[in-house]
Amino acid sequence: MSIVPDQVPAGEYVPTADQRIVMRASWKQYEALLDLRGDVAGPRMAYLDGVVELMSPSKDHERVKAYIGRLIETFALERGIELSPYGGWLQKSADKKAGVEPDECYLVGEDQNRSRPDLAIEMVWTSGGIRKLEIYRRLDVQEVWYWKKSVVQIHVLRGGHYVRTDVSEVFPGLDLALLCSFFRAPTLTQAIKGYRAALASK
Repeated sequence: MSIVPDQVPAGEYVPTADQRIVMRASWKQYEALLDLRGDVAGPRMAYLDGVVELMSPSKDHERVKAYIGRLIETFALERGIELSPYGGWLQKSADKKAGVEPDECYLVGEDQNRSRPDLAIEMVWTSGGIRKLEIYRRLDVQEVWYWKKSVVQIHVLRGGHYVRTDVSEVFPGLDLALLCSFFRAPTLTQAIKGYRAALASK
């Protein structure tokens, strides 16, 4: 493996930035790294066309990820939508030269036996790095949410390509702006209570 400089612009200051390494690697080397890490907590890995990314999430990364996930789960509960979280469920395909571990992902609906999540969530702190949206496209993940600078971008797979939209297809009726408005609540408890009250009034 050889190190590839991770050319990420300085950009906006983030108090607790993610730690990221990008390396050239064969598919066999990528799988060896996954085996070496095993089931213990460690860097999340993504692979695309001979490049592997190892990322250790920051405190702020994990906080915002948890807020998004719990608010999604609150919406599903309040609206009677069947939902199961699968965290960083490893998705990979040797034939498509792609692999990824989402920040969070979900199966949505009555059928909970599918091999791919219906929704994957990614936290994006800086530009550059491996193209995760291309990985998800190759793996046929129906919907991907990107969080960046307190804004959630929804990408829906249509005709083999992602289309940017303001409306979630896996969660019909979800008001994305309303959900995002609770990201800055001082605690997750307050965020959930406030969001539940807002949903009850709609």
